[in-house]
Amino acid sequence: MTEPLFGRLTLIGIGLIGSSIALAAKRHGLVSEISIQTRSKKTLERAIALGLGDTYSLDPAEAAKVADLIIVCVPVGASEEVAQQIAPSLKPGAIISDVGSVKSSVVQQMRPHLPNGIHFVPAHPIAGTEHSGPDAGFAELFENRWCILTPEEGTDKAAVDKLAAFWRAIGANVEVMSPEHHDLVLAITSHIPHLIAYNIVGTAADMEENVRQEVIKFSASGFRDFTRIAASDPTMWRDIFLHNKDAVLEMLGRFTEDLTSLQRAIRRGDGDTLFELFTRTRAIRRNILDAGQDTAVPDFGRTPAAKGHGTTEKNGA
Repeated sequence: MTEPLFGRLTLIGIGLIGSSIALAAKRHGLVSEISIQTRSKKTLERAIALGLGDTYSLDPAEAAKVADLIIVCVPVGASEEVAQQIAPSLKPGAIISDVGSVKSSVVQQMRPHLPNGIHFVPAHPIAGTEHSGPDAGFAELFENRWCILTPEEGTDKAAVDKLAAFWRAIGANVEVMSPEHHDLVLAITSHIPHLIAYNIVGTAADMEENVRQEVIKFSASGFRDFTRIAASDPTMWRDIFLHNKDAVLEMLGRFTEDLTSLQRAIRRGDGDTLFELFTRTRAIRRNILDAGQDTAVPDFGRTPAAKGHGTTEKNGA
């Protein structure tokens, strides 16, 4: 049996991502002990019932004591409060990370409160489902998904490499980039699609009752996919948009310009413009399949998906 990468892993927050990390770390023998903290007594009791950890606490500072790796799994808007709470308990040499879908804001919130002598390596596993809570977790969540690390310049390379090894061991592919670049890329690949989904489903919800019922009754696969995305955790996504607003607004501006061009093409009957765009977008879909980030097998909603095989941003974001 291989030696564990870390002695004590502390998970601050135990929703979909936190519980999946716990299950995957246990399965692969990556840590000697898992400490779980959440502020909800009910959620903590559920984590205990599921056997997700070895020790449990409602106190972040208590859970963080003597931890070798601490992964903060809370909505990005709560990152600063968590950093303030755990800072006095951190042991020298510990690695502090997170799973937030926004990185620049997390760095700005947490870094000022973290003491010298610890290694801060923010991360974002791009994996998730529309489900939340400790019952939603499963060990395979991160397999063949990307985890992006966004360490600040000057961060200890050995600490970055060790965290990268942890994520690879639970199945993820690892990429390293700056927080700013991460936020721009995720704005278009994750955040804007979620915003569009929330908006389209919201538009349907605002229609007259008889029309709204027909929309639900005759939902085609496109609208069904939007509703799956729009079922994602509201607190998490509220925080994502508030904390990545500059990149989101930049990409939303580009999207709006392109949407206006499409509107013009439809009004003018410009089939060539529409055909050219649809041809280019098919190529993007093929590239995603070739990269192994989705499957081409259709089910059209007829076959129940295996647990957790949705691909909405969880955290994903």
